[in-house]
Amino acid sequence: MKCAIVPVTAYQQNCSILICEATGKAALVDPGGDLDRIEAALTQAGAEYDKPIVLEKIFLTHGHLDHCAGADEARKKYSVPIEGPHKADINWLNDLPKWTEYNGFPHADALQPDRWLEEGDTISFGEQTLQVLFTPGHSPGHVVFFHAGVRLAISGDTLFQGSIGRTDLPEGDHAQLMASIRDKLLPLGDDVALLPGHGPTTTIGRERQSNPFLVDSRYG
Repeated sequence: MKCAIVPVTAYQQNCSILICEATGKAALVDPGGDLDRIEAALTQAGAEYDKPIVLEKIFLTHGHLDHCAGADEARKKYSVPIEGPHKADINWLNDLPKWTEYNGFPHADALQPDRWLEEGDTISFGEQTLQVLFTPGHSPGHVVFFHAGVRLAISGDTLFQGSIGRTDLPEGDHAQLMASIRDKLLPLGDDVALLPGHGPTTTIGRERQSNPFLVDSRYG
């Protein structure tokens, strides 16, 4: 599996394009907007692999607008299903029209995914399978996607290089977020690469050693 990152929206949210090299099938993770940029990246990926890249699925880590406001438009354009997040984010998805207007984003209708995700579920596209980790805190229905084969966790807004997800938004919970990081992300192993929702990629080992929110004996 290969991955391309496309920063989208004014918030520079990392939309990920996951590509199954064996089949040419692809999935989008968190298409928050700027679909023209995402489409250009899909076309570029096809040129690099010398075969068309066929979008098969859309996966959402959580319901904040910069991660999902473009998802329904992409679903309709490509006739593909949306999977995720956990149903606890239903209020955020129902209120997308309000949040897009409030933040000056293009209008997005309320969003209903084709499949809600829970801890222990798997998601798949092409020949690739990723595990679903339920990681509430930044939002109540946040999930992380982990590919054991390539040792990659798409961490959304739980853990960043040198920081953690904010919890001052409605339904955020700092203690819950720290528990999600401690109990779900850190046990994956120091070699696991983290692809966060914003900013550069990192590793669990690097964050365990240097992230100021984690440099504490409770999280070692």
